[in-house]
Amino acid sequence: MQENISENTKFNFFKTKNYWRNLDKQIFISFVSLFILGLFFSFSSTSFIADERLNKDYYFFFQKHLLYALLSFFLMIAISLFNTNLLNKILLPAFLLFLITMILVPFFGIEVKGAKRWLNLYIFRFQPTEFIKPFFILIVAQIISSHWIKNLNLSYFLSLFMLSIIIFLLVLQPDLGQSVLLVCTWISIIFISGFNIYLLFLMFGFISLILSTLVYFIPERFDYIISRITSFLDPEKSGNFQATRATEAIKEGSLKGQGMGEGILKESVPEAHTDYVIAVISEEFGSIISILIISIFLFIAFRVIRRIINLNNNFYKLALTGLISLLLFQTFIHVGVNANLLPTTGMTLPFLSYGGSSLLSSGILAGIILNYTSSTLRN
Repeated sequence: MQENISENTKFNFFKTKNYWRNLDKQIFISFVSLFILGLFFSFSSTSFIADERLNKDYYFFFQKHLLYALLSFFLMIAISLFNTNLLNKILLPAFLLFLITMILVPFFGIEVKGAKRWLNLYIFRFQPTEFIKPFFILIVAQIISSHWIKNLNLSYFLSLFMLSIIIFLLVLQPDLGQSVLLVCTWISIIFISGFNIYLLFLMFGFISLILSTLVYFIPERFDYIISRITSFLDPEKSGNFQATRATEAIKEGSLKGQGMGEGILKESVPEAHTDYVIAVISEEFGSIISILIISIFLFIAFRVIRRIINLNNNFYKLALTGLISLLLFQTFIHVGVNANLLPTTGMTLPFLSYGGSSLLSSGILAGIILNYTSSTLRN
């Protein structure tokens, strides 16, 4: 199936031979640029919180971001170096591991502002959803491209069943943003696989049935989601303060920005350094910088799509489609929320938002993309 790898990588854990020559350097440099930009903007968006709210050193959050960024960077390098055959064999165990941790969240998770999404590992807070996303995508790609499932429709429904399990666990947290993100990414994978449009409507009916059942049996879990949607549709009545301030900050920053440290969004919005980081950047450095950041994500997508077009292997086509869709959808949801075009979701911006789980997950995703776009893969 997906083991069309050059001979010199078959019996090694790492494909170190000609690594730099085989690497897609433009994608690699783009990821490195995002890491560097994330470090720079992390200091700008977190220094006030550390000093004024927590009475800690200006560099408190920046130092933590630097640590996670370095770990994420080395994780990206390690995964991109990893033997692709072996990497594909550990996808299922990794997926099951993170699925188990997601199941533990409702029982042992930490509740923050009405949402229970994190496990306390004492060293740091661990958000299983961030880690399961890339592995879920790759397992779906394996199922749909698999030769051991003869009926293609059966593979679609099996992938839908897996999606339903994760959505159910996300509803328990609750987490609207990640649910929408995974559904959109799943649709992109099955669409590129040549999916029957009539079967798609049938699957949407199945998803609607599941959601209706959840609303009936655990309606309290949907209060949080409904309040987010209501505040988006009627911001004046519900007082959608954070989204309103983020939109105002983007407008006040205009094209050139108000200057580093001159923005006030980070002083008035608690999660400015995570969920509203693009608004902080726009306010202080101008929308032109935000457009540049979005352009980097789009350039990565362009390079990956070029690679997809030249591939004959169905697994890698579906896997790369899913991974780049995940990256783009998450970026656009984050930007959409900041611009008040979408309901508040608590979605981080990959590589740039503060948060250990988000950064490490970004490193995993980047490493897999670099591994699968390596020229050691044959068509």
